[in-house]
Amino acid sequence: MITLSSDFGSPYPAAMKGVICQHSDARIEDVAHDFPRQDVRTAAFWLTQTLPYFPPAVHCVVVDPGVGTDRDAIVVRAGGHALVGPDNGVLLPVARELADEFEVFTWAYDDPASTTFHGRDVFAPAAAAVHETGVDALETLGETTPTDEYVDLRFPDPTVEDDRATGEVLVVDDFGNAITNVPGDVLADRFGGTVTVGDDSVPVRRAYAAVDAGDRLVTVGSHGNVELAVNRGRGDDAFGVAVGDSVALRW
Repeated sequence: MITLSSDFGSPYPAAMKGVICQHSDARIEDVAHDFPRQDVRTAAFWLTQTLPYFPPAVHCVVVDPGVGTDRDAIVVRAGGHALVGPDNGVLLPVARELADEFEVFTWAYDDPASTTFHGRDVFAPAAAAVHETGVDALETLGETTPTDEYVDLRFPDPTVEDDRATGEVLVVDDFGNAITNVPGDVLADRFGGTVTVGDDSVPVRRAYAAVDAGDRLVTVGSHGNVELAVNRGRGDDAFGVAVGDSVALRW
């Protein structure tokens, strides 16, 4: 299959699907087209939480604030998967999730019909070509050239000490849960107790409904990271945090 991910909303992904259907009989699956506009890091995070659950596939990702510039188009081979998209780091975190080792290729393309819609004119045709040729045969495509020079996006590391952990909010999901980069294992022995967030003592619970509706909690999400949440409310508002803000937990 070919999966599609972007910040395009609608109707732009339909044009990408049309191009793919002209060149391939691949099954097409949408991952998301509502990633925050031009937010490469947030898209990269959500790709790590979704693409590893797919069987081997070609994943076309277009979150591309540098569209029309001289940034490269790349294909990343990771295990049995291929990732197609702009060279701005968006593909690298999920490549590391998909395989212990990966290979990066630049993708050569002629002047596209539009300098503002490379999703349709560059990446959709590339994804179709990779699908038709096969992930294991990328070297046979005339458009691919192996490279060791690419933008390598990495999420910031938290600081974990005996009595505290300091990190930052990586993303806020649609429920308002503020997902941090602090690993969930710092709470392993603290469920049922409390931790101090800022100056406030907050309960540590395994489920949102373990506190009353409207109450705050600290928990570990399905991603394995600590998150600041509210049962039936928005954690970002209740804790007064946004993406990129520092978070300190003490116990």
